[in-house]
Amino acid sequence: MITTPSTGSEAIALAVAGSRALAAAGQSDMVWGHASVRDPDGRGAWMKASGWGLEEIDESRIVLVSPDGDVLHGAGRRHIEYPIHTEVMARRADVGAVVHTHSDAANAFSALDVPLRPLSHAGSLFSYPDVPRFTLTGGLISSSELGQALAAALGAAPACLMPQHGLITVGKNLAAAVMTAVLLDRACRTQLTAMAAGPLTRWGSEDDTVAKRAVVWSDSQVAAGFDYLVRSAGPR
Repeated sequence: MITTPSTGSEAIALAVAGSRALAAAGQSDMVWGHASVRDPDGRGAWMKASGWGLEEIDESRIVLVSPDGDVLHGAGRRHIEYPIHTEVMARRADVGAVVHTHSDAANAFSALDVPLRPLSHAGSLFSYPDVPRFTLTGGLISSSELGQALAAALGAAPACLMPQHGLITVGKNLAAAVMTAVLLDRACRTQLTAMAAGPLTRWGSEDDTVAKRAVVWSDSQVAAGFDYLVRSAGPR
């Protein structure tokens, strides 16, 4: 599958695949949550239309949203939280895709206000440095100002926890952004399970974790995981 689109049609196909992959990974929250792909012509972000679940998305339910919130292509309504996508893309030229979901595990973990430790392969993506938190509001990111503040909290990281709200992840392509969201949910869930059993006493050192991350989450491994999720979603 093409991961970096050169046309609008390719961007639409990716947005569909990414939405359905997130659903296959258990990231659905009825009609909320969304993934986006940067428009190759610089017009904004291709993302699912409002009112549909991630698992319901097909080509007719993808819209192109401008940085000002105008729907430039597609018949659907845009999500009110489109600034999550447009403002992060405006700040980060390296970002080709953005994901926002309402991960229950991320919300539960971020309420504890403790570092996310590298307890697993998934956790190695988010430690050294610790995953940032956006604490300005737990409400909707419905304005450019809030989108800019979220982008600033994200900084150069691949992900940001949003206490009382969920998570945001980014990647150079949609495969990376989707897999990062799935793995952040998994890392939070693993640590919650461990902490429920007792105090944490063992996790990866910085040197070992950084070396492990480069191998375990290479581009080819990320692509393989994404392709698996796409296959798991089944035919549209």
